[in-house]
Amino acid sequence: MKTIAIGVGENENIIQACHIFKEKHPKTDIKLIYSDEDLVKSVLDKNIDAVVRGSLPASNIMQELKQHYPNLSRATYVNGDEYEFLLSPVGIDEGMNVEERYEITLNCIDFLKKVGKEPKIAILAEGRKDDFGRGKEVSNSIEESEKLTQLIKENTSEEVQNYYILIEKAINSKSNIIIAPNGRVGNIIFRALVLLNSWPSYGAVTFGIDRVYIDTSRDQSIDGYVRSLILANDLSK
Repeated sequence: MKTIAIGVGENENIIQACHIFKEKHPKTDIKLIYSDEDLVKSVLDKNIDAVVRGSLPASNIMQELKQHYPNLSRATYVNGDEYEFLLSPVGIDEGMNVEERYEITLNCIDFLKKVGKEPKIAILAEGRKDDFGRGKEVSNSIEESEKLTQLIKENTSEEVQNYYILIEKAINSKSNIIIAPNGRVGNIIFRALVLLNSWPSYGAVTFGIDRVYIDTSRDQSIDGYVRSLILANDLSK
């Protein structure tokens, strides 16, 4: 029997989600975890097939996991308006420079190809192209988005376009990889789409690790946690 461990914090939606999941997947065992330390142990435990963070806090868990897997990054798997896409970076301390976002993009490309999808990449920045000069941070973000776009064009065969700050055009284009200018912006996009506007999310796929680990928001709905369990179950096959 397959085993999935999931963290139980203050959000009791986890418990209800586990009951719903078990009704449809009786051959998968669910192990409830109540501490950061035990969740990390579950990730490292080869007898556990997949781990979902659930509603335990992220910071301590990620810090501990990075001691074992220093190149961790995450991409939220969002089911938008009749299509799915990966959004990254979403951790507030991830994707801090062009090199990190390039590696994240490569991980997203690899993941989509493994699940049978053709990557279509959208790069974002903190302003329009003609906003260059309206402050150092905005100008740097625009420059970096252009460098990242060029780097992807030169080193991959994937379709890529720089949409700058126009995330609505990136989504309308059905891009299935959306790269935010940094993790803070990505986190805000996630919260606006998923937690505020109720776009379905499977949780965040974790890269740079040889285990199945799905990161989730502490504020997710019952359905959201069910989707994360389903994704963990599917990826651990």
